[in-house]
Amino acid sequence: MFRRFNCSGLVNRTSNKPVPLKNISVNVEVKGFVADVVSTLVYKNEEENPIEAVFVFPMHDDCAVYKFEATVDGKTVVAEIQEKQQARDTYDDAISSGQEAFLLEQDESSSDVFTCTVGNLPPKQEATVGLAFVMELPLEADGAVRFVLPGVLNPRYTPQGFDQGQVTQQVPRVPMSEVPYKLEMDASIKYPHEITKVESNSTITPLQYLNSDKTSAKVSLDQGHQFNKDVELLIYYSDVHKPSICLESGLETAEAGTLMGDAALMLNFYPSIPESTSQSNMWEFIFVVDRSGSMACPMNNKSRATTRISSAKETLLFLLKSLPLGCYFNIYGFGSHYESFFSESREYTQDSMQEALEKVEKMEANFGGTEILQPLQDIYKKACVPGRLRQVFIFTDGEVGNTKQVILLVKKHSTNHRCFSFGIGEGASTALVKGIAKAANGTAEFITGSERMQPKVLQSLKRALQSSVKDISVSWQLPSGVKASLLSKAPVVMFQNQRSIIYAQLKGKLDEKAEGHASVEYIFEDQKCKESLQFRLEPERSSRLTVHHLAGKRMISELEEGEHENSDEVKKRITALSLQTGIISSHTAFVAINKELNQPIKGPLIRRDIPIGGYMMPKCRSIPVCLAAAPVKVVEKKEKCMKMNTAPAPAALLCYAEMPPMYNRKLFGGSESVSKKEESSPTVKLVSLQNADGSWKLDKEFAAIMKLSEKELSSKIPKQEIDSSVWATVLAIVWLHAFGAELKDEWELLVGKALTWVKGHAGSNLRECSKAASDLLKTPFKPEIFGL
Repeated sequence: MFRRFNCSGLVNRTSNKPVPLKNISVNVEVKGFVADVVSTLVYKNEEENPIEAVFVFPMHDDCAVYKFEATVDGKTVVAEIQEKQQARDTYDDAISSGQEAFLLEQDESSSDVFTCTVGNLPPKQEATVGLAFVMELPLEADGAVRFVLPGVLNPRYTPQGFDQGQVTQQVPRVPMSEVPYKLEMDASIKYPHEITKVESNSTITPLQYLNSDKTSAKVSLDQGHQFNKDVELLIYYSDVHKPSICLESGLETAEAGTLMGDAALMLNFYPSIPESTSQSNMWEFIFVVDRSGSMACPMNNKSRATTRISSAKETLLFLLKSLPLGCYFNIYGFGSHYESFFSESREYTQDSMQEALEKVEKMEANFGGTEILQPLQDIYKKACVPGRLRQVFIFTDGEVGNTKQVILLVKKHSTNHRCFSFGIGEGASTALVKGIAKAANGTAEFITGSERMQPKVLQSLKRALQSSVKDISVSWQLPSGVKASLLSKAPVVMFQNQRSIIYAQLKGKLDEKAEGHASVEYIFEDQKCKESLQFRLEPERSSRLTVHHLAGKRMISELEEGEHENSDEVKKRITALSLQTGIISSHTAFVAINKELNQPIKGPLIRRDIPIGGYMMPKCRSIPVCLAAAPVKVVEKKEKCMKMNTAPAPAALLCYAEMPPMYNRKLFGGSESVSKKEESSPTVKLVSLQNADGSWKLDKEFAAIMKLSEKELSSKIPKQEIDSSVWATVLAIVWLHAFGAELKDEWELLVGKALTWVKGHAGSNLRECSKAASDLLKTPFKPEIFGL
């Protein structure tokens, strides 16, 4: 019978000695907004006995894995896809008879974790494991197309009662600098228009153009790259928001009328949704913040990096200052338990805002594990504020083991709320973060490396404040005899400057000289809008069948995310689609058997663990640590309670969330000094002084930011009839534009609120007041800031 393993890396079953992972090489082919990736991993069994090894690795949940093969001693075995239990039985039968066997499957509890099992790897032999997958690439707010190769697999916290043997919980960890394997990566990029630049969080070679019009280019990682973090490429195109269609031929050997036999189409479009002329306050905002122990980790491994919880707290400051007066809000913190600031959502006023900010200041990452299901259940059992649309913002490092239960709960209540989710740090579960946003018609963002959380969150708040796009439909104009059949659902929600992707199957004989039209229609603020795109019926012939595989993955995902995913009928449909398209699913697996051995492999199988790098460690699990003889809190885990003692660390089994901050920071690769209270920037200090109505008060703290005394600042008011709050608010607006411009994406909404307030209170004195403020701050006068 097939057995599950709690391990990471390529591992052997009985020993704790590492099987050397010699090399990882990755070839990436980017075409516009799609990446086709071939990954090759080379291992060597240096033992005297054969091994049965397991490789556990992260992958974005929307990747479509379409090929898996293994090469041992010069022989390449290409895997076939089978129903999962059948594949496991095939694998076990082969191992029992002494054959080499290989198995690749998606983890049952989360779609972004995969397990590759290599059975009967002969002694002193190398094993090369290769897999190929395709994925859609997200578009960032600044127009960058983002490709991420995950290198961090964090342990997923599984609440009591949901433990399903989550494979990430027993992952061995080493410091970033001690990751024992290297990564080679080459990327080729093609786009119909100019490729302007490529940036990365890793050291890469200069961008090399392959033609004169700069529509084809390549880039590589520097040699000797240590795979101790996610590798990210940000690709910038000209005309990135231009709609496009990719039409791909089907397989000649496949039956006409089937998905793989007909042409498949991918439509990328960007709705030209106009900005709302007025901001509504008919909202209820609920901010749900992860306060588990891992939120005390730094945002990245750089010296003096801010912690995740500190970044979340500053983000809450900007959010609370940006909300419109009259809306309702509440804030939840969660970990092993949860708590809310208020028993029910409160109206946003000066008093409620100030009370919330005082509570935010006291927030710490001290809630233990990551149990997000209970706070969501508490939110959903409470009725929405009458007449208000509920908007839920979830901030988490995404380390949970009951992902499917969380997503199903969010989806069940999606009719009365939208959900915007944010994955914090490398290794955040893409299945969880993307899944809950998709389930409740919101958007998902990931914050990694040196990125600031605030601009992405405030961009999402802008989207949340937009009026909803309703009644979205897709129509086609095609030649006679050709019919388009949607393979994916039309989008339920669309936002300004956000790309949407639709897949379709074109049935019938295509005339390559003919043309077709695709149109997307929707209603926005009672106005009917239409986006159209013309295209040639000349499909591209591709051996990789990128569009077909992406379409198949989308269809499988929509079935897996449905309410009846576990029904026999849906399982049969998922399995049939998976077998037809060659895309792995939750109910299928790849299996390969090397039947060309001269004789069966004999001998006991042994186990090896290859550690992975990062400052992540299993949260609230017992783990051995050695921190000299520093006194720490020892956690003796009981079934329903935790008992605290004090003992030297070498003898301790502890939960890192309970460690003293100094040791906590040093263990996870951050600077010791970062554990002290982090100093706020002048921009953040100024924002913190804003009132709920958008105004500022002229007081000692405000004057200090302007580098004047309160008395001096008051004496500079240009006219006696100008109120001091008007003067302070104008000064704040001018100051932010002059000295806080680099954070404009973060303060734009709260300044918009300030402009509305000051225009209503300054009257005819606004021009003179803003000119005086510019002169005082010694910055050019820009009347357009105030709409003058």
